[in-house]
Amino acid sequence: AFDMGRRRKGRDISGGLVVDKPAGPTSTAVVNKVRWALNANKAGHAGTLDPEATGVLAIALGEATKTVPYVMDGAKVYRFAVEWGAETATDDAEGEVLKTSDKRPSRNEIEAILGNYTGTIQQKPPAYSAIKIGGERAYDLAREGEPVDIPAREVQIESLEIVSHDDGRTAFEVDCGKGTYVRSLARDMGRDLGCYGHVVELRRTVVDPFDEED
Repeated sequence: AFDMGRRRKGRDISGGLVVDKPAGPTSTAVVNKVRWALNANKAGHAGTLDPEATGVLAIALGEATKTVPYVMDGAKVYRFAVEWGAETATDDAEGEVLKTSDKRPSRNEIEAILGNYTGTIQQKPPAYSAIKIGGERAYDLAREGEPVDIPAREVQIESLEIVSHDDGRTAFEVDCGKGTYVRSLARDMGRDLGCYGHVVELRRTVVDPFDEED
């Protein structure tokens, strides 16, 4: 008889690995792939990237998993593009469109509101997020059609700048602290501008102390 409960333990391998996550897989799938490839007994990541997001995913192996909370507390830098004119259920291009507008903001109009999103701000996480509400993941409740109300939380944004702006789409770079949702930023800026918006591209370039060069 096979003992299905027994798993080969894997090697006691410790250290960090910085992966440039491609669009598509979940962050957990990337960790599992790394653990499998290195035959490591223990692995975890320091901060989830959405499946469609790319960039710096810091993976800790073995004893180094104890450093994860410290890395998660570190600053993160994202480059992201917002498409104006529609708000979606997921606040990115994956979800169904909930509201639309014909208005497209000018660069000056966007510049004028950036101050509302720097410093210590209150931010409501997206309904489609991994935050737990009464023991359930928010995205599971949202998928089941339950109304999801996640309380606003305080997040720290060091800087938010326009990288480029044309034709109903604006690219930004944000330097932010733990718990910041870029999708919430896009949603809130869109509401603020009266035109709605959602994230169409998202890349993390830094998870302090790691960056793209790593």
